[in-house]
Amino acid sequence: MTKQKTFLNIDLSIFEKNGKIEFADVVKSNRVKTAKAFSSFLIGLKNEAVDSKETSRIILKFVAKQKISKLEEKHLKTQVYDVFKILGIGVPFVLIPGATLLIPFILKAAEKKGIDLIPSNFKNNNN
Repeated sequence: MTKQKTFLNIDLSIFEKNGKIEFADVVKSNRVKTAKAFSSFLIGLKNEAVDSKETSRIILKFVAKQKISKLEEKHLKTQVYDVFKILGIGVPFVLIPGATLLIPFILKAAEKKGIDLIPSNFKNNNN
């Protein structure tokens, strides 16, 4: 909680002094929303890392014993789908200049076509 409070109490007077009053007002009005979105993103990233670690354990188990449970198989499939989703978003981001501006449009267009590009760990935190 302390980190979030620090983020919310950033001094924006330097923008106001330099004539960027509109920018400071926009930042002030969206401060809480931005902090929540960033927090949700970090939680999703942490969960994705935990799932990747579990997936590597399952893969090692499969290589060693040639057998995994149905629950482990389901987890493995979900994680592989999530990796492909991340690649689907990440490849344009790396290859196309200015793709950071295109990603929301790509996600919206995919959603309209019934394609789900958001990894499962980020869906639960997405508000």
